[in-house]
Amino acid sequence: MEPPIVGSEAVAGGALSRGQLRWNYRPIFPDIYIPRSADRSLEAMTVGAWLWSGQRSTITGRAAAALHGAKWVSETSPVEMLWRNSHCPPGIIARDERFAPDEVMSVRGLSVATPARTGFDLARHLVGATAVAHLDDLARATRITRQDMVNLIERYPRARGNKHARRLIDMMDAGAESPKESWLRLVLVSAGLPPPTTQIRVTDGEFVAYLDMGWEVPMVAVEYDGNHHRLDRTQYVKDIRRAETVERLGWHVVRVVKEDRPREIVERVTRALARRGYPISPRSRSHGRGAA
Repeated sequence: MEPPIVGSEAVAGGALSRGQLRWNYRPIFPDIYIPRSADRSLEAMTVGAWLWSGQRSTITGRAAAALHGAKWVSETSPVEMLWRNSHCPPGIIARDERFAPDEVMSVRGLSVATPARTGFDLARHLVGATAVAHLDDLARATRITRQDMVNLIERYPRARGNKHARRLIDMMDAGAESPKESWLRLVLVSAGLPPPTTQIRVTDGEFVAYLDMGWEVPMVAVEYDGNHHRLDRTQYVKDIRRAETVERLGWHVVRVVKEDRPREIVERVTRALARRGYPISPRSRSHGRGAA
């Protein structure tokens, strides 16, 4: 990626004429430009936002998660930053919030919130399944723990969104391998089912498979089947053989596809657990409304 530039600095320094800047570059933020042939990628927007702040801000939220290696961050996500400015251009969100020096690190030359601080901010400012998926993704990429973020809640007991953040942090699981797996797990937990274990290793003397999530004692698993399972013929055949072996070893697998509704998923899983004699939490099941 050719990095964004500060237009006025490039012209003042003689690197570009005003005409060259106008014809060969396009603005992404006030006085911040990228080559006309370049994509408005999240990386470019993140660097540009930091330059726009005069290199005084600290990148956090989804943009920081992406810099830490998270893979599920949309290229169109806004760039969130810890900085005092109430007049940000579209695409930048600045929050005037307290943070300490040990919550900041350098990533690719940018001032970026640490993984723990990034997760703390994600949990306070995002909601529902979206927040949980981003937390799962960040945890998978960085191996941060719930306690890492709880420590920040305790450091800033009056921070906005702490109560909301605690609930979401409790749901975080680094075992999710896709946003849909995060959503599916949240559907089950929000409905009152016991939290499933993720990435269950199945063997019969040698490795057979990892199951998306499930309960090991009753041997009930739940798996989300995305389009790649069906469109990739080699993967499709492999999945059939894998499923046969898993079932032969005593597992009952509830398969979920995108057309399934939360209520239907919960009912199918509940029946599967009941058939295995597994006790279900007596509290009222919401059929996944909390995962919407």
